[in-house]
Amino acid sequence: MNSLLILLLQENVVEEKLKNAPDNGYAIGVLIGYLLPLIVLAAFAYLLFSYMKNRNKNS
Repeated sequence: MNSLLILLLQENVVEEKLKNAPDNGYAIGVLIGYLLPLIVLAAFAYLLFSYMKNRNKNS
């Protein structure tokens, strides 16, 4: 429940920053800064999952 609230608040902050962006370069930077941590976290979760899956398969 708390994570959903945080996600909604962050989305509003990103939309506000995009509205007040001085140029397109700033807007692209905001989007990259918003999406990059999610992509890195998903990649880390996938790598951890595949490592544990292979580890259990070899045991």
